[in-house]
Amino acid sequence: MASFPKTIVTDQHNATPLYQQLAEQIRGLIKEQAVSAGQALPSERELMEITGTSRVTIRKALGLLLEEGLLLRRQGSGTYIAPPREQSGDHLSSFTVDAKNRGESPSSVWLVRSLAPASEDESRLLNLPEGAMVARFGRLRLANGEPLAIEHAVVPAEFVGDPEVVKDSLYQTLKQNSKHPQQGTQKIRASKASPIEAGLLNIRERAEVLRIERRTFLADGTPVEYTHSVYRGDKYVFVSHLHMDNDSQPD
Repeated sequence: MASFPKTIVTDQHNATPLYQQLAEQIRGLIKEQAVSAGQALPSERELMEITGTSRVTIRKALGLLLEEGLLLRRQGSGTYIAPPREQSGDHLSSFTVDAKNRGESPSSVWLVRSLAPASEDESRLLNLPEGAMVARFGRLRLANGEPLAIEHAVVPAEFVGDPEVVKDSLYQTLKQNSKHPQQGTQKIRASKASPIEAGLLNIRERAEVLRIERRTFLADGTPVEYTHSVYRGDKYVFVSHLHMDNDSQPD
């Protein structure tokens, strides 16, 4: 496990408050994996010596990182680097359900909620005739008030009716209409945040993100949904469960 730096330098002449400078430096250590998930931070007294700042500055910096979910505090034990959220890559679920399963409070900010004729790509991906109507849903997804993902979903309009009926969970509305996805495919690739994405996700421009494309289907293979999402790379790890076929042997 990597050791915590012996010195962290802050600039007394910088207009940025010291606690924000300190928080940004610790944030950088986490993002660059210079410190490990589960690693304990030095005590407040040790951090005062390492940074040359006051206890108040230390507490405000740690408080900021605790709110962001980058640190966690264990009663009577100390403050630790929080593990990234693990997201299963091998089962169909929704952001709302996954956040609740982690004990977090999910919420959304609507960016788009409308009906429109399908584009050429949307018609192809959803197996729709040219000019068919689709419902488009664009949302900023948050957990405990922190922005984590940008999600844009497209479904055949007949599967949801009025887009305004979708409040929190698109999958819940699809289920109520007997159009709940039963299977799907997903592609994940590493990328960099655009200026607009960085602003929405409250991260720096060109920060690491995960781009995810998902297509889901009914049991009979009818396409239900095409979604492309951008997840914060510092907040998520996607996990897949593997198994060995009986007739396969590792190299």
